[in-house]
Amino acid sequence: MLSHPRILIAEDESGIADTLQYVLKTDGFVPVWCATAEEAIAQFAAEPPALAILDVGLPDMNGFELFKRLQALNREQGGPEVPMLFLTARSDEIDRVVGLELGADDYVAKPFSPRELVARVRTILRRSGRGNGHSASIAPAPAAALPASPFVLDAERMQIRYYGRLLELSRYEYGLLKLLVQRPGRVFTRDELLELVWDDASESFDRTVDAHIKTLRAKLRAVAPEVEAIRTLRGTGYALNEELPPSV
Repeated sequence: MLSHPRILIAEDESGIADTLQYVLKTDGFVPVWCATAEEAIAQFAAEPPALAILDVGLPDMNGFELFKRLQALNREQGGPEVPMLFLTARSDEIDRVVGLELGADDYVAKPFSPRELVARVRTILRRSGRGNGHSASIAPAPAAALPASPFVLDAERMQIRYYGRLLELSRYEYGLLKLLVQRPGRVFTRDELLELVWDDASESFDRTVDAHIKTLRAKLRAVAPEVEAIRTLRGTGYALNEELPPSV
């Protein structure tokens, strides 16, 4: 029997945490509340959740630092990537961009609608394939290489290899790169990328796409420094270079 998705909540305000626990339980989730980052790390290490909700302003550690610690722990454990959502009183665009550049799946500013937040949690879990709990598993399909391409897509595992190297990608980085790789040379505007990759394009903005493309390029250059895989068409959008060398 499939287990209910376990949601880790790192939030130091008990009133907000109580509200979150109530609405999550009502919707069939199993919330686990931690008032500090250290508690969250311990809970994550004991049993990785289906999703983590992280407050940026925790008393013992910046939420962005906690995010990086949990990501590293996730990699050490070798399990599927745990999607994470930032919850914070900060509404400045720069804070939102920082969170998204780190690879967060969403960013919700206080005050917020608890029901809307739960809807976002459901959307993230559905798209990440973790909505039915950890006991569900599907045998992955073989990876399929595109002809004459240095990229290898594995849609079941949500993984992409580049010149034989497995890329460590956030969910949105994966979505962007998969879209570009499947249509080499095709120019996608920022609005198209927001609409096709993000859960709620109306809640995002052009800089979100630019921030993710920037981190994506850095990861591609780490594998092939001399290759410019993603082209920028100034004032328009982005496209995958159609003339990538078969090897480096």
